[in-house]
Amino acid sequence: MYKIGYGYDVHRLVENRRLVLGGVEIPYHLGLLGHSDADVLIHSVIDALFGALALGDIGAHFPDTDDSFKEIDSRILLRKAYEIVKNKGYQLNNLDVTVCAQNPKLSPYIIQMRQNIASDLDCDIDLISIKATTEEKLGISGKEEGMTAHTVVMLVK
Repeated sequence: MYKIGYGYDVHRLVENRRLVLGGVEIPYHLGLLGHSDADVLIHSVIDALFGALALGDIGAHFPDTDDSFKEIDSRILLRKAYEIVKNKGYQLNNLDVTVCAQNPKLSPYIIQMRQNIASDLDCDIDLISIKATTEEKLGISGKEEGMTAHTVVMLVK
């Protein structure tokens, strides 16, 4: 049996924060604002995993009102989310992520992001697709107000 999930996340870009995407710290003068490390890519993956099994969203499982998640590495949350998925009898078939960011250019970091997520989801890197695009200076990411990520996952029982 297959289940498909879709995840979306957005975080504001601000000064004096680290920029972490796919578990990779990227040198940049702005970072993403959030309760955790604000890894928009991983947050969208978590939402897609939960969505595939109708388990709510990231906030239902890891609320920003819980201080134990303050500044937490989102890869820890991803591993916890995937444990929930596995406990329901499913595993990843594949996932596809698109990150929308005007700057910085993400292509030098994509392989490491894919490796991180493959490691966290205990799967082959060939099951993990990550792409980056600009929005041609339009919208939230295009105006560098924030970054968004969209994820589609397929789970198999």
